[in-house]
Amino acid sequence: MDQNSFFEAIENQYAKQLPFVVYSRPINSVIKCWLQEDDTLHNAENFKESGFVFAPFNIEEKSVLFPKANCTYLEIECSDIETKTIIQTEILPNETEKLQHIALVSKGINSIKNHDLQKVVLSHCETKSLQNTNPITIFKRLFSTYKNAMVYCWFHPKVGLWIGATPELLFKVEGKRLTTIALAGTQAFNESETVKWANKEIEEQQIVTDFITKQLEPYTKTMTVSEVETVKAGNLLHLKTRITSVLKDDTDLKSIIGALHPTPAVCGFPKAKAKDFILQNENYSREYYTGFLGELNLKEATTRNTNRRNIENNAYSVVKTQSNFYVNLRCMQLKDSSAKIYVGGGITKDSIPEMEYEETVNKSKTIGSVLE
Repeated sequence: MDQNSFFEAIENQYAKQLPFVVYSRPINSVIKCWLQEDDTLHNAENFKESGFVFAPFNIEEKSVLFPKANCTYLEIECSDIETKTIIQTEILPNETEKLQHIALVSKGINSIKNHDLQKVVLSHCETKSLQNTNPITIFKRLFSTYKNAMVYCWFHPKVGLWIGATPELLFKVEGKRLTTIALAGTQAFNESETVKWANKEIEEQQIVTDFITKQLEPYTKTMTVSEVETVKAGNLLHLKTRITSVLKDDTDLKSIIGALHPTPAVCGFPKAKAKDFILQNENYSREYYTGFLGELNLKEATTRNTNRRNIENNAYSVVKTQSNFYVNLRCMQLKDSSAKIYVGGGITKDSIPEMEYEETVNKSKTIGSVLE
């Protein structure tokens, strides 16, 4: 299938107001899409289903499933897509929203100083009016701009239209091998400056790493934690640690999701208290922002070539069940000729409310740069 036919199929699906998702995983030249045959709203009940899942921040609410059996699946190999250059327009800060976010962050800091919380991630939503509201055009720009992110465009007429470019893997499972990353701390990328991280960011990163390893421990046989490294996502830098483990035979996917989601990188720590603080104080619904999305229980064959001289062995392949979920960060919801851009940041005892607001402005520029 060529590129034109591929995107034409998605455009036709959207014109019919039928559910679809188009996406590309990080550092990958393959673009995949699922086209659901009707507008039925399916839910993932126990994460034993197979298909593409779109889950909210609050996992007590329902996750949407595009079931493999009810979808047409397409993919293309594509290193780049021609997109016209756009004149970037600033997302003008709303003074009321700015003051509300600073007040919210101050409240979070007070809660941390009172020892109720160690960290809390607080967010808000910025709205930008659009000249071009075609979601496929926006997806193409994201794909061309953010090579080291999971870029996606997801639509269901009964739920909404979401677009994003997230650098953060929640986790992936291949057979019994689980991989996840702890990603925290943010600073603007500056080519001429040596990267220095403050204690606040280093502490934030360690909280996430410690949380993940402790939560996974009951479900794993062995675990390996990498050194911390600095990674670039768009015009931002983050601290990252890779964690790999081998799962116990009786572990199911729903248990791992319950253990890890939402992580301290998008919620806070302790998890239950931070989540309660967010739900009670943010004064808006995150919906699918800081939820997760990705491929659920897809079977993939890998060739095992144990002896190059043995032709029988060359044909031997292992079928593994794979799932990979990405945290829905750097995302927006398209609604009525405008984009609702969701941004947030991790708050610790050392946070400065005005600087935390500026960090969210930087993050909104990252995702907003593809809009006109």
